[in-house]
Amino acid sequence: MDDSNATRSLDLIPRGAATVDSPIRTVDDLVAAFLIGYGAATRDAYGRDLRQWTAWLAHHGLAPLSAHRAHVELWARGMEARGLAASTVARRLSALAGFYDYALDEELITRSPVSRVRRPRVGDESPRLGLDRDELGVLLAAAHASGARDYALACLLTLNGLRISETLALDADDLGAERGHRTAALRRKGGKRQSAPLAPRTADAIDLLLAGRNSGPVFVTRTGRRMDRHAAAKVVRRLARSAGITATVSPHSLRHSFVTLALDAGVPLHRVQDAAGHADPRTTRRYDRARFQLDQHATYSVAAAVA
Repeated sequence: MDDSNATRSLDLIPRGAATVDSPIRTVDDLVAAFLIGYGAATRDAYGRDLRQWTAWLAHHGLAPLSAHRAHVELWARGMEARGLAASTVARRLSALAGFYDYALDEELITRSPVSRVRRPRVGDESPRLGLDRDELGVLLAAAHASGARDYALACLLTLNGLRISETLALDADDLGAERGHRTAALRRKGGKRQSAPLAPRTADAIDLLLAGRNSGPVFVTRTGRRMDRHAAAKVVRRLARSAGITATVSPHSLRHSFVTLALDAGVPLHRVQDAAGHADPRTTRRYDRARFQLDQHATYSVAAAVA
């Protein structure tokens, strides 16, 4: 079900739940009030999660504020049965928990249906290593051949390891220079601002793309609007196909590749954490553990000892 249908599925809050002075009169209002306290990236992710939930409820003829724990359990177990990643299911349940806690605080419900729902355990290792050095080189070559916009996008995702939201939020006036470095002022997750250096090839790619333009979004569509994450994901998939890469590649795959290759190159873990904008060092270590699980597996040592 598309977003417009999901939005139409939002039922009105039960009569009497909102007072005359309350700005919350529909579930749309409640969702908006809940999401306003988060940063843009989290708002987008949680908004999609809540649309998925309300669409599922509408399909079963249920109102969001009348849902029970059994409904949440059925939804979660259904996602697991369809093979969704444990991290995705856990995030969607986290979005639901926050939403219903907000409704509880506003006295619109008397209990949260997410309370005590079993959440999938998310492992300590990141499940993918991203692209290797050769694959990354071929993909960058394909991006260069594709055009200035695709090349600048690929450079920022692979050579700076930016999140797709950070990449697409860049404006021309965010670019500058500092102590001999070309820099970009990033809007990091959680609303933090950080200045990051750009490798010469990345800076050159952006300069070629902007062609002297010093205002507006760096990445725009043919109609002049800021590129969104769905369009960017399509570009990345197309570049991967052009490069002959058979694995599924997403913008996050390229960010993952940056972290893994930085660690392979001997960059200290704390510097990789800073570059990736990870607030918690455990997030960066997930990539490191996944990498060493393969590279330093005991099977190699045992095989060498036996030989």
